[in-house]
Amino acid sequence: MSSAAQVTGPRVPEEAAHAPGASGSRFRLTPREQQRFERAIAAIDAANSTDPNWVWSHGRERPKELVHSELASEWIEVLRPYASLELRLAARAHHIRRWEIPRTSFPEGQAGYHAWRRRLQEHHAEHAGILLASECYPEDTILRVQALIRKRGLGRDPEVQVLEDALCLIFLETQLAELATRTPRAKLVEILRSTLEKMSPRAVDISSSLSLSSRERELLDEAASKQAPERAR
Repeated sequence: MSSAAQVTGPRVPEEAAHAPGASGSRFRLTPREQQRFERAIAAIDAANSTDPNWVWSHGRERPKELVHSELASEWIEVLRPYASLELRLAARAHHIRRWEIPRTSFPEGQAGYHAWRRRLQEHHAEHAGILLASECYPEDTILRVQALIRKRGLGRDPEVQVLEDALCLIFLETQLAELATRTPRAKLVEILRSTLEKMSPRAVDISSSLSLSSRERELLDEAASKQAPERAR
């Protein structure tokens, strides 16, 4: 069992939670739909509870992907309280059983990395589909959840963008500190620049309010300065 730094939930100013894009009708389901939703979430959590990699969260060690799936749900609630059922399920299942396909199972380099990421998306979508089918969700719901997990339509589909924003914010909050200890500065700044490029303007604004160390903030600011002119804040 491996462990990592302390992981906490989203910490954003109140005004960010009420900014444009954060308002709308709250998520509501019928009692029967709510029960099925809760069963699906429990099944996803049960799968992620078997992750052999653990992190510190709220003073105790817990399975990494279980913690990260919970963080994704929390960020979705911040970014889009009126998010659809499909987006909420996709957020919870976005890394389901991720540890089963380690990075080392693919070649080093950019080509190997991208091949690994594509395989992971299929892996997560497949497992999410199996679990949702076991809860008798209709095919159109399952296909939509899988499309979101695969990030189909990124840059065009608002819900895919919300999920991408949530995942990028989780990365900045929970992985940047550790990554900074083992990654050359120039490469790390490029990773952060690429991350910012994938985020919506609102998510970039929220990132400026994250609880980061002074060094992490300096790296993020440097990455922001290297964005394309049309994306620079």
